[in-house]
Amino acid sequence: MRVVQVEVFGGPEVLRPATVPDPEPGPGEAVIAVAAADVMFLDTLLRSGWGEDFFPVRPPYVPGSGVGGRVAGVGPGVDGSWVGRRVVADTKQDVRGSEIPVGGYADRAVVPESELIPVPAALDDQQAVALLHDGPTLQSLLDAVAAGSGDRVLVCAAAGGAGVLLVQELSRRGVEVVAAARGEAKTSLVRPLGAAEVVDYGEDGWTDRVGPVDAVLDGAGAALGRDAFALVAEGGRFVSYGTAGGEFASPDPDEARRRGVTVVGLTDLPRLDRARRRALVEQTLGEAAEGRYRPVIGQTFALERAADAHAAIAARATLGKTLLLP
Repeated sequence: MRVVQVEVFGGPEVLRPATVPDPEPGPGEAVIAVAAADVMFLDTLLRSGWGEDFFPVRPPYVPGSGVGGRVAGVGPGVDGSWVGRRVVADTKQDVRGSEIPVGGYADRAVVPESELIPVPAALDDQQAVALLHDGPTLQSLLDAVAAGSGDRVLVCAAAGGAGVLLVQELSRRGVEVVAAARGEAKTSLVRPLGAAEVVDYGEDGWTDRVGPVDAVLDGAGAALGRDAFALVAEGGRFVSYGTAGGEFASPDPDEARRRGVTVVGLTDLPRLDRARRRALVEQTLGEAAEGRYRPVIGQTFALERAADAHAAIAARATLGKTLLLP
């Protein structure tokens, strides 16, 4: 089968196509003929050698952790009715108590039967894969921000994979959403998604145009996130979940206490075990199939062009989700 491997830690150029023996499903496992594979920002960090203390991955390895396609075969003890069904699945592996995102950049993937999640007929494979990781993120962030009808919420990095879902669902719930993104391409992407206002945070004085908000969902981080934190009204909430700017925003805790602002970081969100994560994926797929929201797939790359996908993400040149198509 065809895969893309990280040969050594480094830049996007270390991603190299390779051919390896076809996988065989063992007891309790299934093999998926992959139609689409997720590309996450985390993949680009791990490829560079970041996070070795938390993610014990060593080259050479096949990156990626989310795939969708049809079940091509099953191992002993697996229900044969899975064969031919469209599914999404997480390919993460447990290593020394840590889940490491590996195995996704391939045209075949072997996963436990428990990871197989059926795709509703109303969604195609690419849409389903786009929701595999951003779906649980969406549901966790909605709980964390606790925004209701009439609240005013700023969503930073609104043109990202999770951002576009947040804008749609919060707007549907009656929240006054201010969607912030950088550049005309990204602001144009989010305008039709239901936000009350759209601002370009690449322009000087953007915070003056936003004014006070009840809460911030910060997928940008760094200086942009800290600027957004200053907009939270007393008693509001600041939820930090992204590092598109290179680091988390990390607001001043003394200032947060003085203003009564609740700060929720990524590590403060409830840790999802596999059963809970599966339930949230199923919930998100079902809601998307009903038309409550849809993922935005901004760009796709052939499997062999995984290096180009990583380079585009590093350059902040992507819109919505990025997928590989074997």
